[in-house]
Amino acid sequence: MPEIDIDKLDAQQVQLLAEMCILIDEEDRRIGAETKRNCHLNENIDRGLLHRAFSVFLFNTENKLLLQQRSDAKITFPGCFTNTCCSHPLSNPQELEEKEAIGVRRAAQRRLKAELGIPMEEVPPEEINYLTRIHYKAQSDGIWGEHEIDYILFVRKNVTLNPDPNEIKSYCYVTKEELRELLKNAARGEIKLTPWFQIIADAFLFKWWDNLNHLNQFVDHKKIHRM
Repeated sequence: MPEIDIDKLDAQQVQLLAEMCILIDEEDRRIGAETKRNCHLNENIDRGLLHRAFSVFLFNTENKLLLQQRSDAKITFPGCFTNTCCSHPLSNPQELEEKEAIGVRRAAQRRLKAELGIPMEEVPPEEINYLTRIHYKAQSDGIWGEHEIDYILFVRKNVTLNPDPNEIKSYCYVTKEELRELLKNAARGEIKLTPWFQIIADAFLFKWWDNLNHLNQFVDHKKIHRM
């Protein structure tokens, strides 16, 4: 396995590697906790280590989707374009609570503030809608990767943005047509997308987007989509 040279990594991002993620089995049952660092090492992923995560898709009142480009300081998938916010609930009492995925929704509220500067009162957990879950695995490089059961969360609201440049290189609101063009650019190798965003865009996103006023038909809290 390649050596990890911590000195070459961003100091602020290295601090976040100590956060405790929620370990789960393939049915999303909690089995323990582990550091963000250990959860994202390919050598542990190859042994089956799996953690709980979420992906937020935030639309404004014009039904445009907020995208971000991850900062170059990020340890996994730096510089990649992705959905509004992607992160992990932590192994603490607030974010471990599973009823109606309230812990995951609280984590999303926390990270929307940390990454995008969205005031927490603008995105209360009750306005963050949980659709379904996706299980995927992807390598970022020879050392780091992802292996997650990802809760898909939708928000429809105009929000105040003040992004943290250590987290986000750029951001934009896009229409469906603009996202399709972005996906074409990625297919040509002109830009990079995160693997989870590519998977969700290919399999689900546009049909969800077409039905923003009727999302209840897609709510499925029993099935875990294996991608």
